[in-house]
Parts: sequence; C-alpha cells; structure tokens
Amino acid sequence: MKINPFVLVTLLLLNSTLLADGEGDNNPETVRQIPRVGITVKQVDRSRLEAGLKELDGLLKQLASSKSELAAALLPDVEIYHRAVQDNLEHQEFFSEKDIPKADAALASGKERAQQLLRGEAPWLHQTGLVMRGFRSELDGSAQPYGLVIPDNYQAGGEKAVRLDIWFHGRGETLSETNFIDRQTKVIGYYAPRDTIVLHPYGRYSNAFKFAGEIDVLEALEHVKSQYRINDDLVSVRGFSMGGAGCWQFAHLYADRWFAATPGAGFSETPEFLKYFQKETLLPYWWEEKLWRWYDTDDNAINLSHVPVIAYSGEDDIQKQAADVMETALAKEGIDLVHIIGPKTGHRIHPDSQAIIEEKMYSLARVGNDKLPLTVNKITHSLKYNRQYWLTVTGLKEHWEPGRVKAEIIGNEVRITSTDVTGLKFDMAAGLAPFDITQKVTVEINKQVLEAPGAGSDRSWSFAVHLVDDNWVAGANPREGLRKRHGLQGPIDDAFLSSFLMVTPTGSPVNETIGKWTAGEQAHAIKHWRQHFRGHARVKADTEITDDDIAQHNLILWGDFKSNKIIADIIARLPLTWDERGVSVGENVFDAKSHAPIMIYPNPLNPRKYIVINSGFTYREYAYLNNARQVPMLPDWAIVDVVNKPEPNDSIYRFPGIPKDANFFGESWEVK
Repeated sequence: MKINPFVLVTLLLLNSTLLADGEGDNNPETVRQIPRVGITVKQVDRSRLEAGLKELDGLLKQLASSKSELAAALLPDVEIYHRAVQDNLEHQEFFSEKDIPKADAALASGKERAQQLLRGEAPWLHQTGLVMRGFRSELDGSAQPYGLVIPDNYQAGGEKAVRLDIWFHGRGETLSETNFIDRQTKVIGYYAPRDTIVLHPYGRYSNAFKFAGEIDVLEALEHVKSQYRINDDLVSVRGFSMGGAGCWQFAHLYADRWFAATPGAGFSETPEFLKYFQKETLLPYWWEEKLWRWYDTDDNAINLSHVPVIAYSGEDDIQKQAADVMETALAKEGIDLVHIIGPKTGHRIHPDSQAIIEEKMYSLARVGNDKLPLTVNKITHSLKYNRQYWLTVTGLKEHWEPGRVKAEIIGNEVRITSTDVTGLKFDMAAGLAPFDITQKVTVEINKQVLEAPGAGSDRSWSFAVHLVDDNWVAGANPREGLRKRHGLQGPIDDAFLSSFLMVTPTGSPVNETIGKWTAGEQAHAIKHWRQHFRGHARVKADTEITDDDIAQHNLILWGDFKSNKIIADIIARLPLTWDERGVSVGENVFDAKSHAPIMIYPNPLNPRKYIVINSGFTYREYAYLNNARQVPMLPDWAIVDVVNKPEPNDSIYRFPGIPKDANFFGESWEVK
C-alpha cells in the first residue's frame, strides 16, 4: 500500500499538536480544558443525530436479545459507532462543523453492521484495507474502538500467520471517538508494510498510552489475535510524537513481546523532558520522583537489550531530546543506540529516513523474536512488570527501588546476579529448555549454588527460589498472609488497570466538610474517567454490593466510616485509624474535621482484589496539558487537608487536597 502525499500531510498535522504545549501551559491557575468545549450543534443536526442514535440503539437491543453467538461476539463492532456519537454529542465534543458529517457516517456504518449481523452476516471480518473493529474492555465494560490496516493478500481463515505492527498515534486534543473512527477509515498512516497487519489502538484518547491507555493497547492486541492469524514472533511497537513516547514505554515494559521497536520523537522520561521542552520548574514530592520510574525508559534501559530498537528524530526537532537521553542511558549499559536522524527536519519523519527504517524492519522480521535467549536481563521497580522471557521476579526488597537480575544459561548451569530481589521463578515451556536432560541443573545466585531438577522429557523446566535471611533456598515463598505480588502491589492508580466498581455511600457522613469533599471527588472521578479515559465507570450504592461484585472488581469506596457501609465493615481490618476526632495511617494523627484518607489496600473481603478509599486515577487537569506530566501523583496512601488552601507554589490541580502525610506500604502491606 502506498501513502499519498495528502494523507501523509494530514497525518503529520494530526501528530504535530504536541508542539502546542509550552510555557503558557505551566500556570496551574489558567488550565485550559482538554478536550476543549466543542461547537454548539445546530438543532437540525442534533435532531437528525438523535434520531439516528435511537434507530441504532433499537438495532443493538435486537442484537442483544437475538441469542445469536455471532451477534454476541461482535456486538462491540457495532457499539463503537453508537457510543462515539452519543458521547460526543452529549458532552459537546464535536469541535467543528466538519465533525457532523463524520458522526452521520459513523451512524450509517453502525446501522449497516447491525443489519448485517441480524442477517447472520459479518463481511468486515473478511475485509482488507482499512477496517474498524471494537472490543469489550475489562476495565469498565465499555466498547472501545481500534483501527486496522489489513494487507490485500491476507486471507481470513488461511493458515499463514502474519506479522503485526502496533502503531501509536500522536497527541490529538480533539481526537474524539468520532474523529478517530473517521481518521482510521481514511488514513493508512506512515507505514503499511507488505504482508503485515497494522494495529492502530485508540489508547483511550490522548494519555501517551499510559494507565487505561496502556491496558487499551494490550486488550486491543489480544482481540486482534483472537480474530486474525498473527505470528507471535513477529509483533512490533512503533510510533511518533506522543506515539513515540508510547513506543519507548511499551518497549521497556514488555521487552520480550516485540521483534522490534521504532520510537520517533516524543519523550522517554519525565523530569528532563519537562524542564527542556516545557521549561517547567519541578517541585515534586519524594514519592512522585520514585513513581516517575513507572514509565521512564531511561531508568529501565537494560530491558531494551531484548528488543531491537531503531530510534528516529528530525535533526531540527526539539523532541530529538528523547532519543538523545536514551542514547546516553543505553550507552551506560554498553548498548549503542541506532538513531536515524532526518536531515534538516522538524517534527515529522523524513522520507529517506522512513525508507531506511523500513529496510531495517524487514531485515529484523526475517529473524523474529527470540523464543529463548540464553541471557536474560531484567530491571523492574514494581512486580507489576516482573517477567522477561523465562525469568519472573516474584519478590522485591522494596517497591519503586530498582530490582535487577541478570541470568545466563551456560551448559546445565543457570548463573544469576541480582540486587534487591527476594524471589525468582524460572519457567521454560515444552521444547524450550536447552539443557542436557540426562543431567541435573545447577543454579548459582550471587555465588551461592543450588541444585535444581533437570529438564523434563518434553524439554520443559521450572524452578523457583526465594531469599530467607540473606540465603537463597529452593521453592516459592511459603509465607502466608498479605504480601505484595504481581497484580496486587499498588500504588493507587493500579486499581484502575483492571476491572473496577465505584461504590457510592448512602449513609450520613461523619461531618459536613468530609461529606462534601468525598461527594465532589467521586463526581470528579466519574466525570474525568469519561473525559480523559473515554469510558463510563461502573457505579453502585454501598447497600447493593453483592458477593459477585466483591469477587469480580476492585472496589473504589467513596465516603467515610459512617457514610459507606463497606468502609464501616472493613475498617477494623485496614491499617487505618479513623473516627470523629482523628485520622491516621501510622503515628501521625490529623483532625478528622478537615482531613481525609486516600489509600489502596488488598480487599479484606477478597484479598485478590483491591479496595481504594476516596480516589480516582491520581493525576488531575494540570497534567492533561503535557503527556509527560501524566504520571502517578500519590503512592499507596495519603492523608490530605481538604479545607486549607495550598501554598503559592503548590498546584491546586495536582492533588485533591494538601498532602500532609503519605507513603508506600511495605512488602507485606505493612505501615512503614
């Protein structure tokens, strides 16, 4: 597929909006709304769109009640059109008159698909070229869109598995669902390699593919794999501008999944970029600096030893800074970054550079991903990202400090050096273990030698070790009780990266001030989940929570120990002291009339899930102005002053109140 110049220019303009950020966006008192308020839709257009929505809603109800397995499986492919137009109309997110015909086209596409499904047909499953698809998100149950570019020679149901490139789009403050759907039905993009499906995730709007945007990419990828024949050894991540930042992040967080990564421009870390690009004076709390490590690629550079990286920058682009930072970070690990630079080029991909990158990608695709590297490097600051090929980190000395492992296979020996890691697991699937199966395997960790079982007759191998009093012993950690583990390690934002349910209090609050604050924060969280992460949070009253809710969801509990029944039921089992007089986590006690707790903790009613008290995702409006600011703002818990005004240097948009005490829980979820 060739890209015509008009399409390329259109894409470049869409990607260039990141450059609208600057020093003017550093004043928290004048934060502009993102997305901005759209146009007032003319009544004749509104009436037509509402009629179209009503018709499509009727078709969706027919499909839902049809008992058709095909309809049930493909309902999100229709819902994406209805939700796009309904949300964008309801929330004034048509940004120009040109958006109205896009909404008409979306409704027409939705009705056509619905009618086809009612006839038992789904021709878009066999469509090539530009294809819109949808999936049901675990996070909030919403139907989320993604775009595909399907090569002309792809045969649905064929036996040949094909390469998949994931393309992360650039920043677009007006990239509503309707605009995204319209773009993905018209614009091929920078790259459409032969014999390759290209996935264009929506990423839940303009968040640099972090948090819910990160989960959106992973869910879209799994949905594509369920619908098309994808070669797992030939999946890459690619992007430019904000999408370049997303590419850097996915490359280091999930390095063992990709045969290549091609980040262009964007940013690769938080503090230096904001000081360099945004000219911002940073005044972070200590926990904020630690939490930058979640997405900062320079702190995780060694992970990129497992994914071939081709970085791109325009010679005259200020965002060349991202690759320059990574060139330095990788050099410290002994890695020489391949950095293609477009001559005399600003914020775009130079055509000559584009050709060089594609040639390298085709060469890398001939090799594919390494199924079982004999040397594995892993650095992680959280058990959320704890796996690299056949190595899994199962325990850290301290979360948000670097835990690092290097494991090498030499004959029948696994030789390991590690720092600040307390548990490891090795797992090689059938056929992958490279050992002589007639011999035992020796595991050496930091000069300590352990004997392990040999590989099985099917050439599989599994072994676990954990640290006890500075000595490594065989087996998984047998310690019972709470401890931080993969998927249950915090901080607060992690609760919104899997299925969650917001729980509304029905009782009277402990006092009027706290009641007003918690109600306002819940309303803010619900509004901004839709506005910024483009879904609709599930909400139920505390008196209506069922055993199934407790089993299936992280519970986001709003209110206090008097107003919320669930908080009242579990507070005695939380590391939280809260009554009419005071509130504390640990030794410092604060006046309960003006202070409130925010925290995440394993749910005492179901320790496999979280409870969160009085928080949505933790970054606020000020962070929307630049994607590098979109980082966790609070650790595992905080006590905030909800009455007094912040100091002049504090952004009133950074926190829901003035943090007076805050920290991470320890590795056993204990107060430190």
